[in-house]
Amino acid sequence: MRRLRRRQGRRAARLAVLVACLLAAWSGSALAGPEDELAERYAPEVRLVEQTEDCGDGEPYWPTDIDLILPNEEVALRGPWDRTNVVQVGPSAADLGGGKVGYHLDFPGNALDPGCTYEEWSKRITAGTDPTTYARVVTEPGKPGTLALQYWFFYVFNDFNNKHEGDWEMIQLVFDANDAAEALETEPTEVGYSQHEGAERAAWGDEKLTLVDGTHPVVYPAEGSHANHFKEALFLGRSGAEGVGCDDTEGPSTAIRPAVAVVPTDPDAYLESYPWLGFEGRWGEMQPAFYNGPTGPNTKTQWVAPISWSEESWRDEAFAVPGSTSLMGTTATEFFCTAVAAGSDMLTRMTQNPWPTVIALGILAVVLLWAGSRTEWRPSPPLRIAHRRRWGEVVTATWAMYRRHFLLFVRIGVVFLPLAVVVAAIQYVLFRIGTFEALADRAGESNPAVAILAFTLGLVFTFIGLTLVQAAVAHVMREIDAGRPGSALDAYRQAFTHLRALAGGLLFMVVVLTILNLTLVGIPIATWLLVRWSLLAQVIHLEDRPARDALRRSAGLVTGNWWKVASITVFVTGTAVIVGPFLGALMLLVSSASFDVVNLVAGLVYTITLPLASIATTYVYCDLRVRDEQRTTTTHTAPALPAETTLA
Repeated sequence: MRRLRRRQGRRAARLAVLVACLLAAWSGSALAGPEDELAERYAPEVRLVEQTEDCGDGEPYWPTDIDLILPNEEVALRGPWDRTNVVQVGPSAADLGGGKVGYHLDFPGNALDPGCTYEEWSKRITAGTDPTTYARVVTEPGKPGTLALQYWFFYVFNDFNNKHEGDWEMIQLVFDANDAAEALETEPTEVGYSQHEGAERAAWGDEKLTLVDGTHPVVYPAEGSHANHFKEALFLGRSGAEGVGCDDTEGPSTAIRPAVAVVPTDPDAYLESYPWLGFEGRWGEMQPAFYNGPTGPNTKTQWVAPISWSEESWRDEAFAVPGSTSLMGTTATEFFCTAVAAGSDMLTRMTQNPWPTVIALGILAVVLLWAGSRTEWRPSPPLRIAHRRRWGEVVTATWAMYRRHFLLFVRIGVVFLPLAVVVAAIQYVLFRIGTFEALADRAGESNPAVAILAFTLGLVFTFIGLTLVQAAVAHVMREIDAGRPGSALDAYRQAFTHLRALAGGLLFMVVVLTILNLTLVGIPIATWLLVRWSLLAQVIHLEDRPARDALRRSAGLVTGNWWKVASITVFVTGTAVIVGPFLGALMLLVSSASFDVVNLVAGLVYTITLPLASIATTYVYCDLRVRDEQRTTTTHTAPALPAETTLA
């Protein structure tokens, strides 16, 4: 009897457990209303730029569960009256309720000098957890028949130009529906991805919108900034809405599907479930200017007016930087990205500790003033070009020659344009419809193999163009010096008579310099050789020497004068080369011109500046040739040559 009762008791217990499980399952499904179902149906897939090693390139942060931040004893809540005053260590979600305007959270680390601190902390607290997104279904008073489904992402750190702790980003889907139940019966009309202070829209079904399983939009957060984009590319921002700088979403990427935490629509309900949504302070350390941590979702316009926000703030596209290799190796857009990043880094360092930068700039100014006082700057006559000239006299003579014969040298630059078009066409054929098309499509233009190949070809074409311009300018200067009228077409015709020698010398230079640069440790040697061979065009054209002999002759002339040649090359030629991209970058900031137009304008500037650089190198060649002939004659014969010699 006892055994029977025990068996009956065990059966009753099992039945009770089964009934409880069924009730729990039924209760859970009942509680999972249309808002939950809608949020799960359209949950986004996030594709982060892949990071292959800790603290290396790539995106180390992912959308983080706020429960990992609150409470956490490594997080402090600070008050508005003193940035160093700690109100509470390890504040809970409830502790942040009630507004607290002017307060801020403080994570372990220094936003202006992050190092690897935030990355290590983020990976430590998120280990073994799932990335999380906070979904919310909301309507807007005065906008009947339209509903917004939002997904909010929190990242521990924003490692962009405006470095700061904490980063809130989001995407929003818009439905023609009054509530979630109606939205489940239709599809979204459009979707918007937050990008800095603005957002980009796409119609549902738009080609640029990628969907997984038909409903899950794919989001590409930019490395560092987490601005959300629709594809892999390098995007350029020129305003607060777009962000100032370049967002990089180029792959390879790591795909994650964040767990969805549904936030109730009613304020009282969401404050009960997620008290931290009442926090009106900053989710990160207080720092000067735009290095402050951001405020939370509940303080944003789209939280209370999502439809108005989409109508007024969304733009139709983000601007992807064209993936092409320019003739001169640096387009205006590439220069803009590099310059903004470098300038932001310098500003960050100055904000953190201004004195090292101030001292460095002061030392640089003193060095430049000292160097300028050590040379002769008096105007040097541009004629009698075969004349000894000091550093400053080369500069003044260059400007005088260029100014007196401006139209002639501009014509030389304009004739250079067809060569640039031919070079661009060759690169297009090779990488778009020719030999390397499959490699570019398969590996991507950012792949090292493709990038190195494109860079090498660009380097070859750059040297060809510069060398032909130098030869043409050297010919015109000799004609002017002899009292004969110069002609741009005749100058190029004469330059092409030495094309075989020029091409042979350039091929040898490019092969040697490329090999040395690829080894990295050989870069200093490559720089040294580049300066020694920088007079190749003048030697070939004005002395009619073959390629190998011309390289030896150029190196011999530069021997003992390497710093003079290098400094003039950097000062004049470097300035000439950078003017185009610099003006193009300014155009990007002050105009709405397309990237292609801006890069074209930057290229046109080269037609004006490259002849100027070629004049300077020709004067350097003449100076070194006169010095060499004087030294040789003095060594072997009694009389010395005068300061000038003729250019045969």
